[in-house]
Amino acid sequence: MADPITIENLGKTYPGGNEALRDVSLAVDPGTFLVLLGPSGSGKTTLLRSLAGIERITSGRITIGSRTVADGKIHVPPDQRDLSMVFQDYALWPHLSARDNVAFALRRRHLPRAECRTRAQEMLGRVGLGALADRYPNELSGGEQQRVALARALIADTGLILCDEPLSNLDADLRERMRVEISALVREAAATTVYITHDQAEAFALADQVGVLEHGRLVQAGTPEEIYTRPATPFVARFTGLAGELRVRVRDRLADGTMLVEPPSGHAFHARAPLGHRDGTLLAGEGALVMIRPTGVRLCPNGSNGSDGSSGPNGQHLSGRVTDVAFRGRGYEHAIDVSDSIRLTGVFADVKATRGETVGLRLDPAGCHVFPAEEQNR
Repeated sequence: MADPITIENLGKTYPGGNEALRDVSLAVDPGTFLVLLGPSGSGKTTLLRSLAGIERITSGRITIGSRTVADGKIHVPPDQRDLSMVFQDYALWPHLSARDNVAFALRRRHLPRAECRTRAQEMLGRVGLGALADRYPNELSGGEQQRVALARALIADTGLILCDEPLSNLDADLRERMRVEISALVREAAATTVYITHDQAEAFALADQVGVLEHGRLVQAGTPEEIYTRPATPFVARFTGLAGELRVRVRDRLADGTMLVEPPSGHAFHARAPLGHRDGTLLAGEGALVMIRPTGVRLCPNGSNGSDGSSGPNGQHLSGRVTDVAFRGRGYEHAIDVSDSIRLTGVFADVKATRGETVGLRLDPAGCHVFPAEEQNR
C-alpha cells in the first residue's frame, strides 16, 4: 500500500551552524514519483536521509502514512519506517549471492528460508537477472548490481522507496536503460517514490512531481512541465537548462501575460514572467534579464534590420555568428555568438549552418522568461 508523505517546516542544522535544510514543506500523494533536483550542497541528500531516519531533524515534522516519524520529540529509526532504499553505491552484501541479497529484505518478516529464496528468484527474473542469481556482487557489472539493489527494494513491498542517485555511477547508455527499468518497475509496484538527482533530464524523464532545492530551501515544486515552462526563479531556469541569458529593457506589459522587451541590439520580442511575480514587478523602462530555453530560439534566414521595432524582414529578433555545430541525429545544434559576451547554445535547426556564418535568430515567448535584473545574482 503506497504511503503519502507530509513534510512540514523541516529544518536541519549540523554542528558548527551549517544549515542544510531550512523551512522545507512538501506534500506527496500516495503512489507519486517525486524527484528532488538540485546541485551538490542544495540539501537534497539531507532531505532524503531525514526521510529515511538516517538523519535526525532539527525542526519541523515528517509524517509517513498516518504516522509521525520525526518531530521535535519523536525519531523513529530507519528499520521501523517501512521503507526501502536504493543507494548510489548499491550497498550489496559482498559475501551473499544476488539471490540471497534480495532475499535478505524478507528476513524481518520471518518467512521460511525456502520461500524467501523462491520469491527472490522471481524478483530477479523481473529485473532480467534470473540467470545470474548465484553470482556474487564482484561477479556482476555495475548495471547488474544496481538491478539487484532495485530488486531488493521492490521485494520488500514497502509503501515508500527512496533512491539516492542510483544511476550516477553508470555510463550514459546504461543510465538510460536503467532509468526506464526503474520507472516501469517502481510504478508497477505502485509505491510512493522519492528519488534524488542533479541531472535535470533524468528528473524530467522520471518524475510525476519535481522539487527543486537551492541552499537548503525548496524553491519550486510542480510537474516537470510546470518547472520547465514556468520557472519561478532565475536559479530554477538556469538549473533546468538554458540556451543563454540576455539583458533587455522592458517596453510594455501586455494583456496576454507577456512583456515586450528590447535587447541592446536587435528587435523587440515578447517574453513572459514566471509564476509568482506580481503584475507590478517589472515596469516599462526598467532593465531586466531574459532566460532563453533551447526550445525558445530558432535559426531563421538572416536579413537586414527592420525599422518598426518588432522584428526583421525574415521574422528575426537577433543575429549572430555560428561558432560551433553539433549533429544530434534529429538535426543540428548550434552555438551562436550574439555579441562578444553573449553566446546561445543548443540552437536547433534541421539544416546545418556553417561555422563563421552570420545567421538570424527568432525568439519564441513560450521559451523566454523575463526576471527583474536584480534577481540575476540571487
